[in-house]
This record gives sequence, structure tokens and C-alpha cells, in this order.
Amino acid sequence: MEFYLNNKILGIVVFLFLTLFSCKNKDKAIEEPTKKIVEYDMYQPSEMAGFMNAMYAYNQQLKAQIVAGETPARLPLDLLKLHSAEMTDGKSRTENWQSFVNVFIESQEAIVDTLSNIELKERYNAAINNCLNCHKTECTGPIPKIKKLLIQ
Repeated sequence: MEFYLNNKILGIVVFLFLTLFSCKNKDKAIEEPTKKIVEYDMYQPSEMAGFMNAMYAYNQQLKAQIVAGETPARLPLDLLKLHSAEMTDGKSRTENWQSFVNVFIESQEAIVDTLSNIELKERYNAAINNCLNCHKTECTGPIPKIKKLLIQ
């Protein structure tokens, strides 16, 4: 009889032991959700997009100088990069683009031409309008942003 009671007690202890540990494992599974690894593709602008952003920043500075009554003296950007900068995927230099780019370069150089008889504000707005004219045919996205560069 003593053997029977010891086995019964041992059975109950083993049962309780298994029950407790099996419950803990279930709780852990509920508490620790699986983590999803998310990978992001970082936008890498093309050389041309980067150069266009630099020109935008430069023209913002020009606008501030002109509005403040200052006369810009030099052109810090190498505008000839427009002819060689790597284009955004899917874009190419069309004949239309080629004709606009040369006019744009001339109009940007005219802004810093201190010998010009044309008012500085007018020369600046002409350069910005050249940007707009090109972007109406080639890449329409930045038009609202470019329009903000005009001096009213």
C-alpha cells in the first residue's frame, strides 16, 4: 500500500510539473511575437537630379541676393555638367532638351554679367522661365517648386 501511495504521489507531482512547464511555454509563445524584418530601398538620386537640386539651391540664394538689392558676382556651378551628368533611369537627352539646356546655360551666365544693360531681376526671371519651359516638356514634376523661384 505504501508503494501504491508513493507512486500515486509521484504521478501527481510529475503531472503538476508537466502542466506548469507546458503552460509557461505557451505563455512565452504568446508574449514574444515574431518580428518581421523590413528592408527599405533608399532613393539614390541620379547625378542629373543631384545637379538640378544644386541649381535650385543656387537660384534660391540668387533670388535672396537680388531681393536684398545685392548683385551676384560669380557663377559657382559648372553648368557644362548638364551635358554630361548621368540622367535618371529611363530619361535621355532629347533634341528638345539639348536646345533648352544651351539657352538655360546662357541665361544663367547672363545673371552674373555685370556689363548687361538688362535689369538684374529681368535676367534672373528669364533664367527661371527657361527652367520652366524645359520642364514643361521634359520632366514636369518640379514645376510648382521652380515657379516659387520667380521674383514677383
